[in-house]
Amino acid sequence: MAQFEVDAEAVLPTARVQLVRLDHPGPGESVFRPHGVYWIDLCLTPRRPSARARYLERWGPHRFGGMGSIIALPPDEPIELQTAGGRHASLICQLKAEAVNRWLPADFEWNDRRLEACLDISSAHIRGLLLRLALEFRHPGVASEALIEAIVCQLSIEIARYLAAISEATETGGLASWRLRTIDKRLAEPGEAPSLAELASLCNMSVRQLTRGFRTSRGCSIGDYMAQSRMENAKRRLSSGESIKAIATSMGYASQSNFAFAFRRATGVTPSQFRTRVLRGGERRPARA
Repeated sequence: MAQFEVDAEAVLPTARVQLVRLDHPGPGESVFRPHGVYWIDLCLTPRRPSARARYLERWGPHRFGGMGSIIALPPDEPIELQTAGGRHASLICQLKAEAVNRWLPADFEWNDRRLEACLDISSAHIRGLLLRLALEFRHPGVASEALIEAIVCQLSIEIARYLAAISEATETGGLASWRLRTIDKRLAEPGEAPSLAELASLCNMSVRQLTRGFRTSRGCSIGDYMAQSRMENAKRRLSSGESIKAIATSMGYASQSNFAFAFRRATGVTPSQFRTRVLRGGERRPARA
């Protein structure tokens, strides 16, 4: 059974937002059902690549989807979770279903692509809002509760937009699975980020076809996805103890300071702060009602 410790909390009319630390003593499986809420989880430390999930009532026993750094589990869907164990810190937003559903189209239905997309949210807008929430929890200021409530309202709209965009995209078709795997494999390689022309060449298509097809498949621009992937790779390497200078050099940054600037712009903290504070669970603050 995972140990769950809340460092900070805000209870709002439409959501409960928590900054938490979890400790999974070892590999295991569990079944979870978000009752009446969208369970949105931003993993502030790198989510382990082996973390997987399966929709119990919709997917077969052998089909699992990998979980990205942001997940948005649909309300009232029983889900089987698999973890390799370990510690991590997360920002969790339990957003009431009606807060999101009110913005969805009248003919909205949960299809397979939407369910799969919820396990790896790649929207830069959603990521930015969640990071802003995490920052406000760590460094609350004047009218902090009001600001948190305003961000949560924006978040509910962005989640609805994200899901609706996937529906619209299904009519035009996205990229084949081998092309998506090719892109992910290239982004995981060391060195400078690839150009769109290089990725298009690897996928045997034009840049325009690549950008349109990628947005259809993943619900975000390929540029946003590339930036997110690079930062997730940087987080994993920071958690391994590798020097910041070595990470910056191998990722193709001109200097350590350039890497630090890009990392802070994407995550809200410097690489050293991530390693010493976020990775270890954040600064302890009393829970807020």
